[in-house]
Amino acid sequence: MVSIKDIAQACGVSTATVSKALNNREDVNPATRDRVRETAKQLGYLPNAMARALKTNRTYNIGVLMVDKADRGLQHYFFASVLDSFKVAMERSGYDLTFISNQIGSQTYSYYEHCMYRNVDGVFAACVDFESADVQTLLASELPVVSVDYVGEGRYAVASDNAKGIAEACGYAIRKGHKQIAFIYGEPSQVTDARKDAFLNTMKAHRLEVPGNLFLEGKYLHPELAYQLTQLLLSDPGCPTCILYPDDICAVAGMTAIRDAGLTPGKEISVIGFDGNPILRMTGPLLTTIRQDTETIGIRAAEIMLRMLQKENIPERERISNVDVQLLEGETVAQL
Repeated sequence: MVSIKDIAQACGVSTATVSKALNNREDVNPATRDRVRETAKQLGYLPNAMARALKTNRTYNIGVLMVDKADRGLQHYFFASVLDSFKVAMERSGYDLTFISNQIGSQTYSYYEHCMYRNVDGVFAACVDFESADVQTLLASELPVVSVDYVGEGRYAVASDNAKGIAEACGYAIRKGHKQIAFIYGEPSQVTDARKDAFLNTMKAHRLEVPGNLFLEGKYLHPELAYQLTQLLLSDPGCPTCILYPDDICAVAGMTAIRDAGLTPGKEISVIGFDGNPILRMTGPLLTTIRQDTETIGIRAAEIMLRMLQKENIPERERISNVDVQLLEGETVAQL
């Protein structure tokens, strides 16, 4: 195995200079730094993670918590895309990612215990039940934790502007002439609460009523339930002219239910999704939806995490980052 000493001998410099060059220190001549790094590459040098951990008191390993009740984290376009962006940003800074769960082999552990077992430097928490005691214990621990779409007191988080997204979706439908607008929302969470309030407030601001039969609880990423609820809405005498869905997968399922009822999505019944999944938008007709900026969310989460790992004193106003959303017009909202 190639060592720092081998590189130093090949370059005719000290091992201290090699160490500084490999760590991209500024107190090394740029030409020397480039020569050392090129020589290390040619010799096939690989840094020893254990030695680096002993020297820096870090493992350069970040735990990833994406385990919800339905185990849908990586199946969700939004969370999978955010994770990819976060991964790229953290890897550029020399960090690896490790998934955290309640299982290590056949043994069951808390999330915090698993983090201790893996000796992670911090935790990126996304698609989880943040109100569970297990997750709350982790959030209250000494570990740096950055969450997505969950804002707790004194916590560090990045979130989409979900309220703005639903307000824009609802407002767009209203501008198109729709007054009977239904909203199928997801299971209880901070995101759902923000979206529900935004929908009701937008309808109220336009002096439009929201009958209980047009305000239905569904589930995120649950196309079967979205299909059933759409059937229920279509069979009601007060059938809506436009339906807002909790995500694009549910919106596509809703369009299938509309077709199966002998109606045309985007003409007789309008549909608006949420997420901005580029593949699902192309299923036809082009889905009108709210795009969440997953790349920016992942990058900002990484930026906050790196600042926490550097033990930087982050002002309270910078601990929560709200990321803007965008209405993507398509062909599924008719002009009345």
